Amino acid sequence: MSLAEIARVKRMPGAFGMLAVAAVALLALAFLPPLPEPRQFQGFVDQRTFFGIANFMNVVSNLPFLFVGIYGFAFVVRHAQDRQVFASADERWPYLTCFVAIALTCFGSSYYHLDIDPAGLFWDRLPMAIGFMSLLAAVIGERIDPKLGLRLLVPLVLIGAGSVIYWRWSALYATENLLPYGIVQYGSIAAVLVLCALYPPRYTHGAYFVHVIAIYALAKVAEVLDARIYYAFGEMISGHTLKHLIAAFATYWVWRMLRLRSVVHDR
Repeated sequence: MSLAEIARVKRMPGAFGMLAVAAVALLALAFLPPLPEPRQFQGFVDQRTFFGIANFMNVVSNLPFLFVGIYGFAFVVRHAQDRQVFASADERWPYLTCFVAIALTCFGSSYYHLDIDPAGLFWDRLPMAIGFMSLLAAVIGERIDPKLGLRLLVPLVLIGAGSVIYWRWSALYATENLLPYGIVQYGSIAAVLVLCALYPPRYTHGAYFVHVIAIYALAKVAEVLDARIYYAFGEMISGHTLKHLIAAFATYWVWRMLRLRSVVHDR
C-alpha cells in the first residue's frame, strides 16, 4: 500500500465522524419542533447602571474578548511564517478569522447588553457563530488536511452566519426557531471533540482544544445560574457576567495554545 493510500485510510474515521455529526444535525432540523428563545435571554438579573452605562457589568465584562482578539490576531500575523506555529501557511487563515470574530464579539455583545433587544442579540450571536465555525475549520486543517480546512473555512463561516440570519428571520416573520444556531454552536463543539478523539495532533498542546471546550462549558453553566450566582455573591457579580469572563478565558486558551505549541516531529 502506498503512503497516499495509507493517508486516505487514516482519514476515513474522521470523515465518517464528521458525516455522523452532520447527519445528526440534519435529523434534528428535520424532526425537532422549532426552538424559541430561552427565558434567560429575555432578561438578566444584574441591571445596575454605573457611569451612565446601563447593565454596566454585563457590558464591560466583554472587554477581554477585544483584548484576546487583537493580541491573537497580531500573534498569527507575526508568526505566519513560523513553521513551528503553522506548519502549513493555509492553517493561519481560520485562526485569523477566529480572532477577528472574538474581537467583534466584544462589540456585538456590548451593544446587545446596553439595551436588551432581539435586534441587538443578532449582533451578539453573529460573531460568535463565525468564531465557532472558523475554529472548527482550524481543527479540520490540523487534524485532517490543511487545504481541506482552508476550503471549508468560507462554507462553514457562511453556515454559521446563515444560522443566525435564519433565527432572526424566523423571529420576525415566522415561528421563532433557534435550533439551527444551536446546532452550529454545539455541533461545531461536537465535531471538534470527534476530530480530537480520532486524530493525533500535528502540534504539541493539542489537548488544549478539549480544555477550551471544557472552559466554555463552565461558562454556559454560569450563564444558566445567572441569578443564583448573583445572590450567592451578595449581588456583586452575576452568572452572566461570569459567563463573559470565563468564555473570554476560553478564547485566551486558544491563543495560549498557539504561543506554546511546536510541530510534533514523530507524529
